[in-house]
Amino acid sequence: MKKGWFLTIEGGEGAGKTTLIEGLARTLRARNLRVMTTREPGGILIAEQIRGVILDKANTSMEARTEALLYAAARRQHLVEKVKPALAEGIFVICDRFVDSSLAYQGYARGLGIDEIWSINRFAIEGLMPQLTLWMDISPEAGLARIHQADNREINRLDLEGLDFHRLVREGYMQLMESEPNRIIRLDAEKTAQEVFNNAIEIINQRFKGLYESNV
Repeated sequence: MKKGWFLTIEGGEGAGKTTLIEGLARTLRARNLRVMTTREPGGILIAEQIRGVILDKANTSMEARTEALLYAAARRQHLVEKVKPALAEGIFVICDRFVDSSLAYQGYARGLGIDEIWSINRFAIEGLMPQLTLWMDISPEAGLARIHQADNREINRLDLEGLDFHRLVREGYMQLMESEPNRIIRLDAEKTAQEVFNNAIEIINQRFKGLYESNV
C-alpha cells in the first residue's frame, strides 16, 4: 500500500510546467517534506533513452501507435524503478506529465481514441494514479510563442506539430478534466508565473492539508 503522495502536472507546450514544479518543490521542502521531482517520458536511464527516440526531430515518420506504445513503455519502467519506490518511502512525488498526456496527445489529438490509449496504459500503471493533477491550461498560440522566445529550450518533435494539433491536445485535456473533476484541476497558465504558483499552492494546501499541517 502506497504511503507517499503523487502529484502530476500537465499542460500543453509552453505552459510553464518546469517553473511551477521547481517552485512547488522548494515550498514543500521548506515545510520539511521529502519531495522528489521527476518527468515523463524520462526520469531514469531507460525512459530517458526512449524519450530521446520519441522527441527526436529526425523521427517525423514515427507512426502514432508506435509513439503511444513507446510512451507507455517509458512510463512503466519509470514507475517501477523510481516512482513506486519513492511512494513506498513516504515521499511526495511531483511528476511532469503522466498518463493524461498520453490520453490527450495520442488518444485525442492523434485520433487513436482515449479508450484505446487507456487500455495500453492500464497495463503499464497497474492502477497507480495521482491523488491530484494540476492542468496548466494555455492557448496553443501563447504556449508556442513562449517556446520560440525561450533561448534555452530545445525544440523537439512535438513542437513541430501544427497549430491544429495543439488545439486538439487542449480539447483533449478539457475532456479529461470534465470526466475527472475531483482529480484534475485547471490552472490558468496565461497568468503570471507567481499567480499560477499561488493558485497551485492554494489547491495543494487544501488537498494535502493533513500531510504537512504539523510542519507549517
